[in-house]
Amino acid sequence: MINFRYHVVSMTAVFLALAIGLVVGTAALNGPAADALEDNVNNLRKNNSQLRDQVTGLRDQANREEQFVTEAAPIMLSGKLTNRRLLLLVMPSGRDQVEGLDAMLKTAGAKVTGTVELTDKFFNPDNSVELLDLENKAEPASVPTTAIPANSDGVESSSALLAAVLLDREPAVPAADRAAVLAAYSKLGYLTVSGTVSGPAEAVVVVSGSPYTDSQAAGKNAAVKTTAVQFDRAGVAVVGGVLGGEGNLMIEVRDDATLAKTISTVDNAETVQGQVAAALALHEQFSDNKAGHYGVGTNASALLPQQQK
Repeated sequence: MINFRYHVVSMTAVFLALAIGLVVGTAALNGPAADALEDNVNNLRKNNSQLRDQVTGLRDQANREEQFVTEAAPIMLSGKLTNRRLLLLVMPSGRDQVEGLDAMLKTAGAKVTGTVELTDKFFNPDNSVELLDLENKAEPASVPTTAIPANSDGVESSSALLAAVLLDREPAVPAADRAAVLAAYSKLGYLTVSGTVSGPAEAVVVVSGSPYTDSQAAGKNAAVKTTAVQFDRAGVAVVGGVLGGEGNLMIEVRDDATLAKTISTVDNAETVQGQVAAALALHEQFSDNKAGHYGVGTNASALLPQQQK
């Protein structure tokens, strides 16, 4: 019969076997196995050190390339946009690109008439009715009703009104009407104006970033595209954006056969190279009436516009 004493003896034997195994294993590791393990650890440590050095070198190289483009920009952009009047229209995700783009446009000789930033509220589908009502109330007599789409899309109607007062048109929209429209949208939190808007612009740089990813992303990303379309219809347009993400404005433009013929795109506007490309893309639009698509993405035609005059 199996009794308590049998269990005690069995358990003692098991633990004794484990103890002997640990002793034998440790002794083995103190020999060739331990030396091999130590060699492997040392090799991994050396490899990690080499990889860190490579990463540091690549980072330094990228920084030097950025610095090179920054120093070369005045030569590449000299006179390309002299006295051209340009508007920076900033999407909520494009704030980080604004300063660099503004600097390169001015390096090319452009006059930035203003920087207008549309807020998240502008693109929220829940606000479409309020936007439509706001457009009806804010539309001045100097903007003909034919300039505004006759539908129930608040983003489309409001974008058309903003394009009408911010870009060139005949007859010209008085400065007081432009200021009143901007104030109406600003008061309700649909946009902000950096400084002042000095007058109408000949062209617009739509500054975008990554697309929306929340539960209303599809509607919001579609609204961003709608805004770009309305400004393109009112004047020359370039989208300065970034790569990646479903609903990305820059990619949406490139994938639209009609828009790709009229709106230029740059997919690396967060870099100095991309900011230079955006200025040159505007020059190409003015000089050759041609839209191009530039950057590092697979669907870009080149890094920069070619054969600049």
